[in-house]
Amino acid sequence: MLSPNSTDSFLSGPPAQLWPAHWIKPASDDKSSGITLYRRVFDLASVPSTFKIRVTGDSRYELHVNGKRVAFGPSRGDIKHWRYRVLDIAPYLQTGRNVLAASVMYLNPSLAPWAQVSHESAFLLCGNEHATELVNTPGGWKALKCEGIRFSHYWVIGPSEEWDASKYPWGWETPGYDDSHWVAPAAGNPGTPRGAQDGPSIVWLTPDTLPMQEMTVQPISNFIRAAGMVCPQKWPVEAPTHSNITILLDNTTLSTAFPVLKVNGGKGATVTLRYSEALFDEKNQKANRNDTKGRHMEGYVDTFHCDGGHRSFRPHWWRTFRYLQVEIQTNDEPLTIEEIAPEFTAYPFTENGTFDASDKSLAKIWEVGWRTARLCAHETYMDCPYYEQLQYGGDTRIQCLVSLYVSGDDRLMRNAIRQLDDSRLTDGITQSRYPCWNTQVIPPFALWWIGMIHDFWMFRTDDAFIKQVLPGARESMEWFIRHLTPAGLLGPLPWWNFVDWASEFPYGVPVGAKEGQSAILSLQTSIALREMAQLERALGEPEFAARYERLAGKVNAAVITHCLDKKRGLIADTPDKKSFSQHANSLAILSGAFDGKQMKELAQKLLTEPLIQATFYFRFYLHRALRRAGKGEEYLDWLKPWHNMLEMGLSTWAECPQPTRSDCHAWSAHPNVDLLATVLGVEAAAPGFSRVSVTPHLGKLDWANGKVPHPAGEIEVKLKREGKLLLAEITLPAGIHGVFKYSGKETALHPGKAALKQEIK
Repeated sequence: MLSPNSTDSFLSGPPAQLWPAHWIKPASDDKSSGITLYRRVFDLASVPSTFKIRVTGDSRYELHVNGKRVAFGPSRGDIKHWRYRVLDIAPYLQTGRNVLAASVMYLNPSLAPWAQVSHESAFLLCGNEHATELVNTPGGWKALKCEGIRFSHYWVIGPSEEWDASKYPWGWETPGYDDSHWVAPAAGNPGTPRGAQDGPSIVWLTPDTLPMQEMTVQPISNFIRAAGMVCPQKWPVEAPTHSNITILLDNTTLSTAFPVLKVNGGKGATVTLRYSEALFDEKNQKANRNDTKGRHMEGYVDTFHCDGGHRSFRPHWWRTFRYLQVEIQTNDEPLTIEEIAPEFTAYPFTENGTFDASDKSLAKIWEVGWRTARLCAHETYMDCPYYEQLQYGGDTRIQCLVSLYVSGDDRLMRNAIRQLDDSRLTDGITQSRYPCWNTQVIPPFALWWIGMIHDFWMFRTDDAFIKQVLPGARESMEWFIRHLTPAGLLGPLPWWNFVDWASEFPYGVPVGAKEGQSAILSLQTSIALREMAQLERALGEPEFAARYERLAGKVNAAVITHCLDKKRGLIADTPDKKSFSQHANSLAILSGAFDGKQMKELAQKLLTEPLIQATFYFRFYLHRALRRAGKGEEYLDWLKPWHNMLEMGLSTWAECPQPTRSDCHAWSAHPNVDLLATVLGVEAAAPGFSRVSVTPHLGKLDWANGKVPHPAGEIEVKLKREGKLLLAEITLPAGIHGVFKYSGKETALHPGKAALKQEIK
């Protein structure tokens, strides 16, 4: 795959000028879902040193150059922020005849994934300089509506694909293919970048800021069982004539991949690939994910009808699976399945952060957490790869922190912040998930979006970026301010006020959300107000900051006045004091409503009182609150739910405790943050990560080591117990200072390596 080229300098004019290329689409477009193939043949006297183009498509495209797949996209966005990619395809060109070939999948609203915003079936390619304008659409391009692929079995993530190999134009992407029967496509509007004066297209183009997705071949060959034949042990698999065979494969870990099925012969045979996160028992429940005996397969499918040739099937969108079932029906000719070689795909994060400790079970926690985070990060962050593939604000806030701590790559975080800003409704509040053609609003997620912006400010130095999204954050903040009652608590809130999957919260909604006076939502508003105040003051708006600080104080005072049960020393979920949760009391600590002795007492009650318990998602905030209150040494004791998931055979973290829908939910991957931020104690102590705080909590560990990526380099921490002493070796990047906090003492840290020795209390 090609690497992205951030340079996009079109020589004929400024960035906001209309492109000298037009969108093309099927000649007789009936708005139906389908695949359209495009070709452009051209000759070159010699291979140029560079050949830059811009390319995009609606809904999805794959671009081939001389038979080689070089790109797919576009990265998901919306109509007013439609991504295009700049590519240099010179390495794939040759002297003489060349062909650019694009496969474009369009899914109309009845079949489109919820995360795929679309307008119409169309493709656009434009030379990025005068010398490459010869390949601009529509000049010289030809099109064919592919009759060999149709769609069915719709899910939220999109439809299954059914291929009829006898109707598919094999070799269409190669220079030698005969396209004389293809027709000229219909030409649409010119490419219209955002900002173009009087642009005729409603699709506004913007450069793709993300790198190409990772593509790594990972063959699957762990055969579990078979029906209709003796279970194979390896590829190839021979299916005789008139057979009905089912083969179950185990990838051993969950994966997101394009399944590539390679077959030979078998004219009239049908191969169905079925994908699932887990197997199910007779009650249709998941149990230990490693157990296969007595369990059956359920999941979405792709189907391939063979024509007797040597063929390779690859769907146009990736699939999620641990278990893959191959269902084969042959006719009068035997079929050979040469192999199934999935191409793993995800956002190309690099694992730059590390963690190792004397408790080796934590290595598995780290490994599974990072796998979970990776499978939930592609062209956007997404809640889960199997069921929805949607970028939710609440999930994404945690996912961004995992990315910063483990990879240090902030590009997907920037993309998420911008897209949630793009999602805002006319009254100011963000949608719960975006991009998405199906509008949904979860007001608390708008508050976590503000937290996401604040996180970015703390970990990166880019005031220009913050200033671009701060007006939208103000609008969202004002939405909540408008819903504050004179007493200082939030009144009744519309939409879906999801907080956590606690069993006592119907559909995730705590008491007081619909009726008003929810301590949980009021305290979360207070946290966002204080975060906004810090942002505004730092960026030169002290008047906004003072107002937000005043309102945050008012909300906290109202919660204490109306929701504090003085006898129990706990914050109730509402003023009637009938419901008490870890959620309200965690947020009371994080909002600054309590400090000192009261905060410590409240933290102890979070662990001992019979409160509504936080599930995997909200435990991120519970753990943060406990650490703030001085309970960080107990952090490793709080990981029992994650150890339980490992015992259940999960290879990624689940959405919620059993029974769970999703086996892969990145909001549950927050231990990857806290192993570095709590155990090793590495946190940003000033905006832009300009100062570092190291406050370790070894708990029962004898030693722990790790690294945290930093914009200036790498932070390395090594901790070891030696009798009653803690030995610490801390290395900070050039130009970065910080502080080491332990046992009530603070020691200044400077760039380079520091060896410290402190008494363990």
